[in-house]
Amino acid sequence: QFSSDDEYRYHEVLVHPAIAALGRVPKRVVVLGGGDGLAVRELLRYPEIEHIDLVDLDAAVTDLFQKNPLGVGLNGGSLNDPRVKVRNEDAYRFLDETEELAYDLAVVDFPDPSNYAVGKLYTDAFYQLLQSRLGVRGLAVVQATSPAYAKKTYWSIVATIEAGGFKTVPFHVYVPSFGDWGFVLAGGKGLKAPETLMLDTAPLRYLDDHALPDLFTFSKDSARVEGTVNRLNDQKLVSTYTAEWAEWTK
Repeated sequence: QFSSDDEYRYHEVLVHPAIAALGRVPKRVVVLGGGDGLAVRELLRYPEIEHIDLVDLDAAVTDLFQKNPLGVGLNGGSLNDPRVKVRNEDAYRFLDETEELAYDLAVVDFPDPSNYAVGKLYTDAFYQLLQSRLGVRGLAVVQATSPAYAKKTYWSIVATIEAGGFKTVPFHVYVPSFGDWGFVLAGGKGLKAPETLMLDTAPLRYLDDHALPDLFTFSKDSARVEGTVNRLNDQKLVSTYTAEWAEWTK
């Protein structure tokens, strides 16, 4: 889900800090989820990127955003770029079975873990699998719901990524249509919050070097709390997520 009024905030923050933290422009990228092509649009701002695999289960979504004029207008035709290969496959199975070379960057843009089918994509087993598909210096960025509306869920996702073998750097941004929204950088032991971006930010609508440091600062009411690791055979994250969001619908 997104609003065309402010999706640029979400997608600029999803993509560009990750590339800055990587410290170089990646050559090979995998986008898991993100069938609207909006994250791919941001990736294609870097001409050095040679190949992007977009893995989204729903062919109806990717077809819409490849062919519908409104969708193509929003994503700038990103899914029709020759550097992009659309794969309508289950992301877990794709990572488990692909024979593709290791990726420099993974952009993980799944729906929130509101059910067990999606919840498996937020488990330590999934993050271990993801790590195995990244190069030695590879990095991932994960959308991780709202640290304001679903605080325990957000920090449980962080804890689960860490249990999968990554060092994490949490961050967030305010998106007017959705509120405060959280992400997680996941990489090796040298990972740290980036200080400058790696592209000319003039074409961007929100993010620049001035705004970058604020992404990595959390207020007291959204600061880290103890999080439960989400496991394939014990998906506590789903019940935590549904209970937290239910509080906002009363």
